Amino acid sequence: MGAKTKKIKAAGKFSGGIGRRARANYNKAESKQRIKQKSPFHPTGRAKRISAGIWKCLKTGKIFAGPAYSLNE
Repeated sequence: MGAKTKKIKAAGKFSGGIGRRARANYNKAESKQRIKQKSPFHPTGRAKRISAGIWKCLKTGKIFAGPAYSLNE
């Protein structure tokens, strides 16, 4: 896996053959899914994405299924 760079962020792992729009869309989805999101199990708890559709509440430790990228959608 290539190193992330400042200019193209998470899409830096791809080679130069990827277009600008594809890199922008990838960065948008990647940044949305990596942030800690509001947990449905605890009012002050946060949920972290483990894999596509699998989430974990960091406050209660519960693992649950949900949307693939973001709990807000």
